Amino acid sequence: MKSIWTLDSKLPSFKSLDSDLKSDVCVIGGGITGILTAYLLQKSDVECTLIESNTIASSVTPNTSAKVTAQHGLIYDKIISNFGKEGAWQYARANSKALEMYKSIISKENIDCSFETIATYLYTREDNDLLDKEFSAMEDVSLKASLTSKTTLPFDVTLALKMDGQGQFNPLAFLGHISRNLNIYENTKALEIDNNKIKTNKGVIKADHIVIASHFPFINFPGYYFARMHQERSYVTALKDAGSLDGAYLGIDDEGYSFRTYKDMILLGGCGHRTGENSKGNNYNKLRDKAREFYPGHKEVCFWSTQDCMTHDGIPYIGSYSNSTNNLYVATGFNKWGMTSSMVSAMILTDMILDRNNDYKDIFSPQRGNFMASAKKLAIDGGKTSKAFIKQNLTIPSSKLSDLELGHGGIVEYEGEKLGVYKKSEDDIYIVSTKCPHLGCELSWNPDDLSWDCPCHGSRFDYKGKLLNNPSQKNLPSQKHMDDR
Repeated sequence: MKSIWTLDSKLPSFKSLDSDLKSDVCVIGGGITGILTAYLLQKSDVECTLIESNTIASSVTPNTSAKVTAQHGLIYDKIISNFGKEGAWQYARANSKALEMYKSIISKENIDCSFETIATYLYTREDNDLLDKEFSAMEDVSLKASLTSKTTLPFDVTLALKMDGQGQFNPLAFLGHISRNLNIYENTKALEIDNNKIKTNKGVIKADHIVIASHFPFINFPGYYFARMHQERSYVTALKDAGSLDGAYLGIDDEGYSFRTYKDMILLGGCGHRTGENSKGNNYNKLRDKAREFYPGHKEVCFWSTQDCMTHDGIPYIGSYSNSTNNLYVATGFNKWGMTSSMVSAMILTDMILDRNNDYKDIFSPQRGNFMASAKKLAIDGGKTSKAFIKQNLTIPSSKLSDLELGHGGIVEYEGEKLGVYKKSEDDIYIVSTKCPHLGCELSWNPDDLSWDCPCHGSRFDYKGKLLNNPSQKNLPSQKHMDDR
């Protein structure tokens, strides 16, 4: 399962760190957020080093739908309700400026990344009131939009909220260009931060400023980001011979879908769920059923899934890591809008490091305060975490190894011990611990991606126990056969 961007792009490679070094700034994380931050800092003549535990843009970034827009679902009415019009204005200004920054970089650098200026739409087939409210909220913050019932979707809608002048592109082609001259070390994993020192698996880096741009922060305390976010997964398929669209679309209904074009293809996305809550699977097939319904006769080019950090109030955390950590910064919780949020992060963090004024940073501050905006989701996340922790430590599964069918995985009891097992074949059985190394919650089998997923904070591991997504920093204890025990 590889995204269309991965199939259609080639990224430069970089060596690993081979000695201790000192840098003005060290950015941890080689996704689009980290690379953009390093790029803007370098353009401001700041010495910056970026480290990536794997290879650049190899985790979450290649799985985006790559819409570049200030229209982020039903966000503006929500922000006005929780933080007032000033907060919503800051959010709108930041994301509008991010879009213009992309256009400027692509133009100045002459980057061939299939960037297109398009209209984006929110659509509904059920509830016009929500779009009416969002339209009013967008008007309140001077965002130009319009309401219509005419779209190029393969079905009728009751209402759509259209915003002209937005964008879409190939993110890996873009990153392949801007990363070429940056000071990057791949396969260099940050293990610990001690004041201004980053201890890695390849050496120590001293930096006056440190940016954690690793998707989900790997430092639990202070900051407590594990208690302030959860992660969600969603699925995408690239369709050829499926016609065309006049823009990019996102459904706001429970059964809404995402649409955008790329070259002669349509990218169809949907079937989302909280990470760790996919025991029945079948999401790719559900999406394929919809693709056949919407576009009979199409051809599937590729399919993939992605993962997003979701904050309780719907706004990213960008800024100082905590009140007690000087010159340590974070960018996380992009709520499925990683393209503009990554550029907003790079702009805010660059301004903070250079001590420049920024008139929209406050709404993104990790220290912003509105408990009521987060209370409901905080309670939900807390309940799910408690349930998974108790399940891991106090329950014994009733299933046995013999109960698992070939090609399936699950948690079984074996000789009085709880184990996670994937039965590839009768002679090919993979065994892992069911305990997430992050904070000890019980993992859940994901049959769509053949992975072990944490319902608490979203760490993921392949069926062999290899780490796929953080916040965990460790692989799962594992072995291949029962008789290896």
